[in-house]
Amino acid sequence: MKNTKALFVTVLAAVLVVLGNGTAFAEGAAAGYGDRGWIALAAALTIAGAAIGAALGQGRAVSTAMESIGRNPNAADRIQTPMILGLAFIEALAIYALVIAFLLQGKI
Repeated sequence: MKNTKALFVTVLAAVLVVLGNGTAFAEGAAAGYGDRGWIALAAALTIAGAAIGAALGQGRAVSTAMESIGRNPNAADRIQTPMILGLAFIEALAIYALVIAFLLQGKI
């Protein structure tokens, strides 16, 4: 729990530093770039969120499957196929986020 709290505070501080620095985008807006910086930031946060979510989901799924196989080794073939199918679905969600990020980049 302690590490989770420290990670949350670190991520929150990083987000506040990035979003709180409005002067970094001032020159781009004056030069006619408008929302390019914000769209790039949204695309980066989309990919990062999807990667973190997919990694946590896949780790939990594999961990639970390995624990189940460890408790009942005879059920390994019945556990492995649904686990791989679930991992494919989780990875598909991460790929959808990547496509969304590419579409956001196309708006620049």
